[in-house]
Amino acid sequence: MPKKVKHRKWHKGRGRNRASVETRATEINFGSFGLKSLGTKWLTARQLESARRHIIRYMKKGGKLWIRVFPDKPVTFKGSEVGMGGGKGGVDHYVYPVKPGRIIFEVDGLREDIAKEALEGAGIKLPIKTKFVKKDNT
Repeated sequence: MPKKVKHRKWHKGRGRNRASVETRATEINFGSFGLKSLGTKWLTARQLESARRHIIRYMKKGGKLWIRVFPDKPVTFKGSEVGMGGGKGGVDHYVYPVKPGRIIFEVDGLREDIAKEALEGAGIKLPIKTKFVKKDNT
């Protein structure tokens, strides 16, 4: 959850272009291995935290993890049996709208087989298809 936001409630937003792909954060910048998104979806803070905890289990006392997304988009919710009108509901949770090509997690300091197992397991926790990527040393 963000500490402070300029606007407490946002518009939902419409998918401008279904075939849009990410232009930022598509390369591995910090670690050696990463988890790249292949789909479009809202990632909730709970899903990201679940995936993060899965990766941390594999790190034991070595390695470093970078989370390249931050859920700062508020999603509002009106309670059940509340009539029409009366304004927009209260903020329920926060999401990050991810597009294909975005690096979600990066890790370093792990062997490739362990990093692959950790990141692919974390990808199962997320509602989108993901793929394990390695840094290009070119």
